[in-house]
Amino acid sequence: MRILKSQSILRLVNSYMIDSPQPANLSYLWNFGSLLGTCLVLQILTGVFLAMHYTPHVDFAFNSVEHIMRDVNAGYILRYTHANVASFFFIFVYAHIARGLFYSSYKAPRVLLWVIGVIILIVMIATAFLGYVLPYGQMSLWGATVITNLLSAIPFFGHDLVELIWGGFSVSNATLNRFFSLHFLLPFLLTGLVIAHLIALHVHGSNNPNGISNNGDRYPMHPYFTFKDLVTIFAFLLVLSIMVFFYPNVLGHSDNYIPANPMSTPASIVPEWYLLPFYAILRSIPNKLLGVIAMFGSLLIFLILPVTDLSRIRGSQFRPLMRLAHWFFIVNFFILMWIGACHPESPYLEIGQASTAFYFAWFLILVPVIGIFENTVFDLSTARETKTSK
Repeated sequence: MRILKSQSILRLVNSYMIDSPQPANLSYLWNFGSLLGTCLVLQILTGVFLAMHYTPHVDFAFNSVEHIMRDVNAGYILRYTHANVASFFFIFVYAHIARGLFYSSYKAPRVLLWVIGVIILIVMIATAFLGYVLPYGQMSLWGATVITNLLSAIPFFGHDLVELIWGGFSVSNATLNRFFSLHFLLPFLLTGLVIAHLIALHVHGSNNPNGISNNGDRYPMHPYFTFKDLVTIFAFLLVLSIMVFFYPNVLGHSDNYIPANPMSTPASIVPEWYLLPFYAILRSIPNKLLGVIAMFGSLLIFLILPVTDLSRIRGSQFRPLMRLAHWFFIVNFFILMWIGACHPESPYLEIGQASTAFYFAWFLILVPVIGIFENTVFDLSTARETKTSK
């Protein structure tokens, strides 16, 4: 359409959403980006409306959430949608990362795209943690106390930093106000990072299942891939509707329906399910400082993949060893999620330590070793074929 190419802003939209050339062989595994964009829009919209009725005060926060649920028109839909879309957000982002790992989407020339994606994941986790505190139930209070206390492991100024975040000597009204402000602001930072992610993607285009450059076989984004995205978006909205109206608390924790009580510690303090793998890594190391470093390192270690993956082949489609290693990594991630929900006692502690060791070994040992082995076998087979042909 002529109008889409006559105005500067519309021309930009046209370049990204309509005429953008995409590889013809993209599978449904490439739909997670549009699903994540849908989740971000839903979270911002529902979050803005929830903020209109929420009171960030230790005496009123829990009751204000109940007021939203019981007295605000369709308030329960807003609250349950916001809570469940947060879970879907992490389901889709983990699947998006798993697809990126399998098809080596982190390799040049898409290193910047991968780095921005890792930053987005870290900001998402921070935003989710802050939001988990806001209902101010038992798990909110004690989860905030445990996680913020981790910073006390920093030498020299750790305790001062914790008190600065708390605004006092414990999680208090000042803490809740700060968490609410940050939880409201960070999604807009997340939106900026997503825009940067899209710009970085637009420079070199999407990777594809075969891991090869196929500039001669591309289709425009619209209508071919926009309709393909709509298929999974509508499927997601259907599943989300079923969860919101029939199983709204299936992914939540029952203790958060108990008002926060600083005098009563829950039997087991756990974060939301999507943060359990990193919580398991934290608990698997006896030293507090090393545990905190390992927890943050488990996220930042994704940044070294463009350096440690030495294979000349992009993706695991034609690499049986790497494909096997990839599925070992996925299974190990689910084991860490399970361990994070268990009490830190034998045998769960030992399983968690073994899983943590494998998690880091996968990035630092398995990926480079498999790459070197594949390159060596390829060189030997090429040399043999050359010698035979002579």
